[in-house]
Amino acid sequence: MPSILVVDDELSMREFLKILLEKEGYQVTTAANASSVIDLIQDQDFDLVLSDIRMPGMGGLTLLEKIKEVNNSVPVIMITAYASPDNAVVAMKSGAFDYITKPFKVDEIIKIIKSAISATVPGKTGEVAATADSFEGIIGRSPEMLKIYNLISRIAPTPASILIYGESGTGKELVAQAIHNLSKVQHQPFVPITCSAIPESLLESELFGHVKGAFTGAISNKIGLFELADGGSVFLDEIGELTPLIQTKLLRVLQERELKRVGDTDTVKVNVRIISATNRNLEEEIIAGRFREDLFYRLAVVPLRVPPLRERKGDVPLLVNHFLKKYSDRMGKNVQEISSYAMQVLMDYDYPGNVRELENIIERGVALESSNIILPESLTLSTYKKEGKPVEISTDAFVSVESEAELYNKGLEEIMATLEKQMIEHALAKTDNSKMRAAELLKISFRSLRYKVQKYDIK
Repeated sequence: MPSILVVDDELSMREFLKILLEKEGYQVTTAANASSVIDLIQDQDFDLVLSDIRMPGMGGLTLLEKIKEVNNSVPVIMITAYASPDNAVVAMKSGAFDYITKPFKVDEIIKIIKSAISATVPGKTGEVAATADSFEGIIGRSPEMLKIYNLISRIAPTPASILIYGESGTGKELVAQAIHNLSKVQHQPFVPITCSAIPESLLESELFGHVKGAFTGAISNKIGLFELADGGSVFLDEIGELTPLIQTKLLRVLQERELKRVGDTDTVKVNVRIISATNRNLEEEIIAGRFREDLFYRLAVVPLRVPPLRERKGDVPLLVNHFLKKYSDRMGKNVQEISSYAMQVLMDYDYPGNVRELENIIERGVALESSNIILPESLTLSTYKKEGKPVEISTDAFVSVESEAELYNKGLEEIMATLEKQMIEHALAKTDNSKMRAAELLKISFRSLRYKVQKYDIK
């Protein structure tokens, strides 16, 4: 029986939620204030926390941060009678699963609770079935992908800008397409743009259009890709490749919902939802002065990380079978399966090129195979190591002390502070100094990590 902790200073709301959720088959614990919750979280395992935002003493957003520091895996749903877009953004960035305003519909909150529990508790049913092999064209049913499916379902209907980050070949465009397909503008245009594929001299004109005579060769007016996508979604892949000029113009589109064509003095109103993607560390690009910090925060209202294939090896057999059928049909072959030895080879491989590389491996295997089963000798795997892959760093030096006397002279607080600092430094080193990925690795919120980096003066 899934267990839920309800935190609200109003007795009537606590009693209402307790009766409602127990009828749905949940085990419910209630708390009247936030200060008593931390001990409960440390002593008991909850599958979900429902918390009001405005409470006397410690507020719900502060409680959310503290819960995530103690147990980053428990989903937290925030409830408030005071709807505020700023509160919603802060809550989601701090790790909230969702944000609900009072008065809410009973069906709505039950649906969100089921979705949250199914995303984090194996075997618990919800909006994304654990047996589903795919979601909006994305193949996978690993816990990592189920969490992404649930996040997509929650953020797609909103107009929020989304930054998808992950290594090359992980399927970022598929995620962007899924977000558009489930949005309120799904019947409007979806315009994908690969920023690095357009020459720098033509990029401004391609994105924003131009008027006749704006430059040599501009023999007529031209509508840009943003105007073509008006009312729909623009997917900007490899956003880190944009020049400073284009970054400034893009920021104006996000802020003012208008643009200027090259050579024009008039502005054109556009209403587009911007979904962007990058395989770069944009935080480092900001520090180096190559990417605007204000643009980053406009683009990353909701950040979404797509895991590399080596972090979701359980999806490899599903992907293999999908690509087998795809390329057998395309090549007119009857390659129906893959041998257990060949599958083991694929399961042991780390895929520096991710899903795109696995697809190429299977495509070559089908082309080379003369029988109806792929054998190990038909597989061609790369032998190179991907640059920038997180390195293994020794943990032998964690909290090194010379003697028992030194251990107790330091005391518990100093030892724990030292360990915390060392773990943060280790996580930052593994993730190439990306605070966003390090926070995910440490299972704490980005805001908590940023505070601890300042607290321990970690460079």
